[in-house]
Amino acid sequence: MISRFVFRSQLRLFISSFILCLLLTTAAFAAGGPYAVEVRKNVMIPMRDGVKLATDVYLPVEDGDVLDQKLPTILERRPYNKNGCKSSGTYYASHGYAFVAQDTRGRYGSEGVWHMLTDDGVDGVDTAAWIGKQPWSNAEIGMIGTSYVGGTQHALAMEKAPELKTVIPVDAMSNLGYASMRNGGAFELRFWNWIYLNAGKGSRQSHDPGTAAVLKEMAENRVQYLFQLPLRKGTTPMKLASEYEDWLVAGMQHGANDDFWKQNNIIDYPEQYKDIPVYLVSGWYDSWSSNNTANFQALSKTIKGPVYMIMGPWIHGRQGSHSHGQVNFGKEAAIADPLGWRKEWYDHWLKGIDNSVGTAAPFETPVRIFVMGTGDGSRNQDGKLNHGGYWRNESEWPLKRTIYTK
Repeated sequence: MISRFVFRSQLRLFISSFILCLLLTTAAFAAGGPYAVEVRKNVMIPMRDGVKLATDVYLPVEDGDVLDQKLPTILERRPYNKNGCKSSGTYYASHGYAFVAQDTRGRYGSEGVWHMLTDDGVDGVDTAAWIGKQPWSNAEIGMIGTSYVGGTQHALAMEKAPELKTVIPVDAMSNLGYASMRNGGAFELRFWNWIYLNAGKGSRQSHDPGTAAVLKEMAENRVQYLFQLPLRKGTTPMKLASEYEDWLVAGMQHGANDDFWKQNNIIDYPEQYKDIPVYLVSGWYDSWSSNNTANFQALSKTIKGPVYMIMGPWIHGRQGSHSHGQVNFGKEAAIADPLGWRKEWYDHWLKGIDNSVGTAAPFETPVRIFVMGTGDGSRNQDGKLNHGGYWRNESEWPLKRTIYTK
């Protein structure tokens, strides 16, 4: 009786595990689209130097089979673990796109050695070429991503990959010697923080449990290492993650906008950018807001594009929020459907759908800005100041009617 019970329990466990595996690979997620989604995990895509990058492929499914047509692809290349793309991958695949999520070189499941963005152009080119050769691909790619992941979009656009047709860089890393890493010449210390956190999280060294434990402890006590500046090689546990130590030491030593920072320098080299539709997104309170406006000016003068820009009352990566800190700007300040508004752009440029792009907000005009400060100054139920504001469409940036004061 006991053995029969154990057998039945094991059988139920096996069946449950089998069903779970099916759900993880082919499922009709509640993503709003008409298609179920198949996920092909950990496809190892070879780069030109033999290094293989871990990649997940999301594909639309109809009647149990992958959709039998050539599909446009949304590509996200990130150093933060491709598993974080599940919701966006499912959403776009359910709406008839292929979605490709990839760990960048030296990060999480990918082989190779990490370098700050400098490999992402050519690795992106090789990945795009691979996508273009797949039986489900029509060889047309749009990219998605924020911050560093936005930087991988710029890197691929500056390599002019043939398959790349449009990008939506959000709060994206660019012009490293002007604003992203060096602000007014000063090294931005949040990248000290970034290196200390990421050297032990997702790095190739973190695959070893002992090394991972040491790097984790280092990250937890990272503020203490600020008192040891300037950083010298081999004097902290960072030496266990040599490429991260090398970059941080070099980044803090190099001056503003020298050759070390050339990668993703759009301000000085806009002609290197591929002539494709570009939608630049950032916020007035993002530390890289000046990158977004500078890139708009540089690209608008250089490529036919079209080039669009939106600037909201947002901090880094928080386009879906309408309040920050102690201030509320009103619900209209937020982009309520962060995947849907991107889809509208992709539908227009990758599927040829005649929609709101060029005709209605937020794509009615090349520039859309949020003007802050129309609130009554009262406190809402959350105790935040009602600062208010409104959206305004413009045709250029900077505004020709600007009156400059000393």
